[in-house]
Amino acid sequence: MGEKREGRDESIIAGRNAVGEALKAGRAIDSLYILRGEQSGPIRALVARAKEAGAAIKEADGRKLDHMCPGENHQGVVAVASVKEYAEVSDLFALAESRGEPPFFVICDGLEDPHNLGAVIRSAECAGAHGVIIPKRRSVGLTYAVGKASAGAVEHLPVARVQNLPRLLDELKEKGVWVYAADMDGQPWMQADLTGPCALIIGSEGRGVSRLVKEKADFVLSLPLMGRINSLNASVAAGVLCCEVARQRSGLQAFDPNRKGAVTYGG
Repeated sequence: MGEKREGRDESIIAGRNAVGEALKAGRAIDSLYILRGEQSGPIRALVARAKEAGAAIKEADGRKLDHMCPGENHQGVVAVASVKEYAEVSDLFALAESRGEPPFFVICDGLEDPHNLGAVIRSAECAGAHGVIIPKRRSVGLTYAVGKASAGAVEHLPVARVQNLPRLLDELKEKGVWVYAADMDGQPWMQADLTGPCALIIGSEGRGVSRLVKEKADFVLSLPLMGRINSLNASVAAGVLCCEVARQRSGLQAFDPNRKGAVTYGG
């Protein structure tokens, strides 16, 4: 791969040999990008090994691969390494049980901006969540940029990656977890009881919560918007909702203007 370049993203691995050695060494690979239409034997072998290791396989044109690793001879193969191993969903339940708390998960439905995902992980960790769940496809993974944007929270909060979000939601509901989707056509967020087992769904930057995922939700929550913009940044919405879960679970009082005083949630 040559000498390290100034300012280079350490999560990028370019070239067939370099990617193969990373897989052999057991390095966690988030995604493997291959040149669109490339079907050679060595490429197929790398794809098979990467799939076995849990990496998402994505096709890309040559310009994207060149942009990912400027000046490198990528040979049609670029891997993005994870800053941390992914957890299993069962690990998230185990963490909640070890703390003696009802499960609290944040589910990101297709976030593609690493800074947004990092900020969501940071907010979730600060609010006492037991983990973040992301889909394997159409989502940014645990890249270096995500880890940096999380301000270190990724080291303290497990992140699980699943193949099918609608199926996951069915499994969570079978385990007694209430599912809440954040969307602009829902009930006011402060009217929901978030003290029990819950999973908050945050939609993608452009599309919001996908239709199939939204249909699986038990409740849809919305935040008040008084300006001309009709939606909040995904990580901002996640931060507000995570703090509301933390407030309700800690028993902190909220001011009720109708009663001219502070009241406990549900009072």
